[in-house]
Amino acid sequence: MINLPELGEMPARVDTDTHDFAPFVRILGRGPGKSRSLTREEARTALGMMLRGEATREQIGAVLMLLRYRGEAPDEMAGLVEAARLHAGLPWRLSRHVDLDWPSYADGRTRGLPWYLLSALLLAGTGLRVVMHGPLAGPGRQALVQSMQALGISPQRTPEQVELALVGSGFAFVPLEMLNPELADLLALRGVLGLRSPLNTACRLLDPVGACASVDGVFHPAYIDLHLGAATLLGRRVSVLKGGGGEAEWSGVKALTVSTAAGETVWEPLASGLKVASQNVADLVAVWRGESVDPGAEAAIIGTAAIALRARDAGLSVAAAVADATRMWSRR
Repeated sequence: MINLPELGEMPARVDTDTHDFAPFVRILGRGPGKSRSLTREEARTALGMMLRGEATREQIGAVLMLLRYRGEAPDEMAGLVEAARLHAGLPWRLSRHVDLDWPSYADGRTRGLPWYLLSALLLAGTGLRVVMHGPLAGPGRQALVQSMQALGISPQRTPEQVELALVGSGFAFVPLEMLNPELADLLALRGVLGLRSPLNTACRLLDPVGACASVDGVFHPAYIDLHLGAATLLGRRVSVLKGGGGEAEWSGVKALTVSTAAGETVWEPLASGLKVASQNVADLVAVWRGESVDPGAEAAIIGTAAIALRARDAGLSVAAAVADATRMWSRR
């Protein structure tokens, strides 16, 4: 017969954690009334361990989905961004300042042609220095990759290559796979988990070159405050919009709200009732070269360029930004 101890003699609880990463799962997942958000330092430590291979895939999936389910806090997001930047040795120190950081991470299968790419090139052609970054892999990235190839744009993989591209054209694209391959690998877990993770937001806030300002697109308005809150903690100046397919792109045909730490600005439609006629990459190239006229596409290019101009220069009025972008387009 087994002699059980009396209730008053029950042994103290023994910590059963067998892995250094386990406490992060427990903090987030203990249940109602017991779980809590990660602190900024905890989030920084947790992602650092993930990126260094010090967490199992099961633990990584659990933490990422618990963060998403609970709803990320700005402190958590700031910590994630700091860990990602530290792991990749960011920001890259360039000899010249970069005017605009332009994250591109949307991977929706239904996203159309990347007119925002032409907006960035338009600004770069007038003297601004623009660095875009994002993944190249994935079915939702094909239109961007093919558009860059058709326009003769090669991705840059080192600070030296970025410098040369900025001197030559004012525009550089840095693949996440080269910038931070471990982070790109974790981002690709979306296909396994079936949902986007907080890393989609963290990647958008990477700013690999310490740019003067950023223009940032989100999928859902609920994420705007998170982006702005984390950016403020990181000392960043970011303009956030609910863009086409999650990119920093405005169609120009519907009113749009652009949010910054200073407040919100409503952009009235540049035109109404327009639809983009262009359907493929060859059409996009033709519009850029002036070989084809597509008013719907031009509204998106000019409108998005105007938003980026005002992101760089907050003192510019909406009307002045639109006028400048329109003039740039006509003189390209």
